[in-house]
Amino acid sequence: MLKEKIASFREKHETKLDIIFFIGGFVFDAWMVAAPDELFSIFQQMVYLFLISAFIHFEILYRLMKWRPGTTVAKVWPYRNLALHFLLGTLLNVYSIFYIKSASLFSSLVFLILMLAIILANELPFVKKANLGLKVALHAICLFSFLSIVYPIAFGFVGVFPFGCAIATTVGFYYLQFRFLNKAIQEHHILYRAIFAPAVSVIAVFALFYFLGWIPPVPLSVKEQGVYHMIEKKEGKYLLSYEDAERHFWQRTNSSFRAESGDKIYFYAQIYSPARISDQVIVHWFQKDKKANWISTDKVPLKIQGGREEGFRGYAYKSNYTEGDWKIVVETSSGIEISRLYFTLYMVEKDPSRTFKVDEK
Repeated sequence: MLKEKIASFREKHETKLDIIFFIGGFVFDAWMVAAPDELFSIFQQMVYLFLISAFIHFEILYRLMKWRPGTTVAKVWPYRNLALHFLLGTLLNVYSIFYIKSASLFSSLVFLILMLAIILANELPFVKKANLGLKVALHAICLFSFLSIVYPIAFGFVGVFPFGCAIATTVGFYYLQFRFLNKAIQEHHILYRAIFAPAVSVIAVFALFYFLGWIPPVPLSVKEQGVYHMIEKKEGKYLLSYEDAERHFWQRTNSSFRAESGDKIYFYAQIYSPARISDQVIVHWFQKDKKANWISTDKVPLKIQGGREEGFRGYAYKSNYTEGDWKIVVETSSGIEISRLYFTLYMVEKDPSRTFKVDEK
């Protein structure tokens, strides 16, 4: 009786419950997700990807009557769709969280909206009942995302080469799966529509987004940034000086900078990267001209070394500037944006009584 009531309630409120569990699962994953280079997490993702590949492989054979589950597998086979979307949902959550942490909202908004839409779609009933091509596409997103994180960790840097390796490996995987299935299934067009076309389409979109600069440079992320009047390093800590008048109580960093003659503008950033990564980022300074165009004024390289949980600490400074609106963009060496900071610079008269507050990092 209770079982029937639960089933009836589930059927009546299926979509609402799916959305509630999706939001709860996403929040839980965001809280529990490990660092990108955590070995157990990498192993777990590999197991999930293998299981999804196995589900898809045997599902194709099953639908074409080339394989039938044995007695033990037959008991759980009716639940394969639930298991498949649980695994896909978990991986999509994890990779979306990594992308969100690494994203500059200004440059990656389209990509982030797309990823969140895909996660939500994975929970909808009509997607769970969709053809295999859509599930292969979701798997391709997960596999490519996994490789695009693992390769930079393995090579020790981010950029075009690790990204290219992720693309090549993903395409190679589906080509091998295509060839392996082709031994049992002679209908090339069926396999092409079910396996190769969806996977290659996903990779083509990711490649386009990468060269447009829309894909966040996982596993790098800027955890904190700001502009300051002075930065000093003492006993392993950074002392960051700023004027109290430049920051409102709800702000973590300054939206304005009051410069006296001779002042320098210091930009500070905490950049997270896994321990194996030793790379260089670019601190790119822009000023808005009279036509409201952003004009590049300086590019300052900043060497980073991964491994610190709070992020590698570093800074750059600028001594030649004029009053106006400014933008500082932290980029990878290949030009992919990691973060962006806006502030307005005001030239003021010298004030002997000027005082500073100091943040310690």
